[in-house]
Amino acid sequence: MNAVLTPPPMVAATPALISAEEFMAEHAGRYAELVRGKIQELAMPSARHGEVCSEVNRLMANYVKENKLGRVCCNDSLFLIRRNPDTMRGPDVSYYSFGRMPPGPAPQGVCAIVPELTVEVRSPSNTWPEIFVKIGEYLKSGVTAVLVLDPDRHSASLYRVTGQSEFAATALLAIPDVLPGFEVAVAKFFE
Repeated sequence: MNAVLTPPPMVAATPALISAEEFMAEHAGRYAELVRGKIQELAMPSARHGEVCSEVNRLMANYVKENKLGRVCCNDSLFLIRRNPDTMRGPDVSYYSFGRMPPGPAPQGVCAIVPELTVEVRSPSNTWPEIFVKIGEYLKSGVTAVLVLDPDRHSASLYRVTGQSEFAATALLAIPDVLPGFEVAVAKFFE
């Protein structure tokens, strides 16, 4: 009698975790973030998403530059959220005061400086649970305020460790402890 040999069951290999430094060296320029040591591909944004991000960046960066408050970064500029395993997120727009990131060239490679403000513009590909995870990570890392803009509703939500505020399109948005003197009608972000 001949015995039939069956192969052992296939076991999927678990990808090795990578560090923030490895991610930046090997994957810079990809539309991805590093989440708990694993590369997370991001959906490419739509033209509308880019338009709103551009307007947010323009309004904030012009104000920040004119008042010599710090710097505004866009294009999903990554910063280090946590170590072991490493997480790097890239908000749509972020603001760093000169108190956190001094004048001069911004850091190359892994940016371990946490911004005071991050802005996320909701895309059709974003789920609210995904957005809430990012909000929690940002706040836990030391971000003072997280602004989420919803182009479908023309609204803004501001999140802090202490709570949340909602702003309709007609409301005036101000964050005086983060961006002193900056005020803008929410509707301006969506023009």
